[in-house]
Amino acid sequence: MQRTLRIHRVRAAAAATVATVLVVVAAGGGGGSSSKGVTITLVTHDSFTPSKSVMRAFTKQIGGKVKVLKSGDAGAALNQAILTKSHPLGDAFFGVDNTFLSRALGAGIFAPYRAAGLDSVPSRFQLDATHRLTPVDYGDVCVNFDKKWFADHHLAVPQTLDDLAKPEYKGLLVTENPATSSPGLAFLLATVAHFGPNGWRDYWTRLRADDVRVEAGWEQAYSTDFSGSTGKGSYPLVVSYASSPPAEVSLADPKPSDAPTGALLDTCFRQVELVGVLKGTKHAAAARQLVDFMLSTRFQEDLPLSMFVFPVREGAKLPDVFVKYAQVAPRPFELPPAEIGAQRDRWIDQWTATVLR
Repeated sequence: MQRTLRIHRVRAAAAATVATVLVVVAAGGGGGSSSKGVTITLVTHDSFTPSKSVMRAFTKQIGGKVKVLKSGDAGAALNQAILTKSHPLGDAFFGVDNTFLSRALGAGIFAPYRAAGLDSVPSRFQLDATHRLTPVDYGDVCVNFDKKWFADHHLAVPQTLDDLAKPEYKGLLVTENPATSSPGLAFLLATVAHFGPNGWRDYWTRLRADDVRVEAGWEQAYSTDFSGSTGKGSYPLVVSYASSPPAEVSLADPKPSDAPTGALLDTCFRQVELVGVLKGTKHAAAARQLVDFMLSTRFQEDLPLSMFVFPVREGAKLPDVFVKYAQVAPRPFELPPAEIGAQRDRWIDQWTATVLR
């Protein structure tokens, strides 16, 4: 399961390390200009891991290449793109999500482009009316539970955010710091959305009294502390993703007959991930083709098992393991991106004062 540390939405503590990988891609559209012979750079986070076979399938359609510049977690990558906007490091950027959408748009680093295939994307995922950022995938950050642990201890599985703060679940939950972790931030936002601006800090005070454990990032929380993962830790509840259960099945060897973990669908916050053409690129046509490609059926259908997220394109088929084990929260918690942008830093400071000090 070590592969999950990269492809299963890892958002570890912000890092300045940059990795570069050269791949070949292709797509139609993008204004009709040829990108043959052009090398463009896609700036992204460390968890961008589409299948090599999908990327190779497009080699025959175009001679252009894409250099993938991996720049740490999603927040670190975006900050780097903003700081270098006068001299962009790349031609396109993938990895902005709805928790950082307003910051990305406010920085003015993206050029408008209405992608081919956008008509096949439901309006609920189209968060940018100016078409500077195009939705690619979505997923729900939820509390996960270890099925065997709860069965062995004859304890009912909690169902809601309120349940998690009850005495019977004291010392069972591990989460991530919202200042250094994307799922940690999403879980904080879920509590703000549910309890409101005047109630969420009281909830975290209850969680702190219930001995909630806080880690810097998802890797430590899920792969070490969580009892349902390969780390076999001592915490049977962890903030992770609704796609974690199918990942536990798909990446296991041998594969279990059932997912050993489950997701609490009444604790989820919806994340949408987007791509855009960086303003100032010298290869705008090729960058637009890349955006089109990421909305293509071939790329969209690769997302579930390569990056363990859901495709935004209607009609994209899901693999059997996703159909069987992955769940989508029927009523996920959500907040307007503009409100998140205006309040995010203040909420994180307040959370730190409430939980860690």
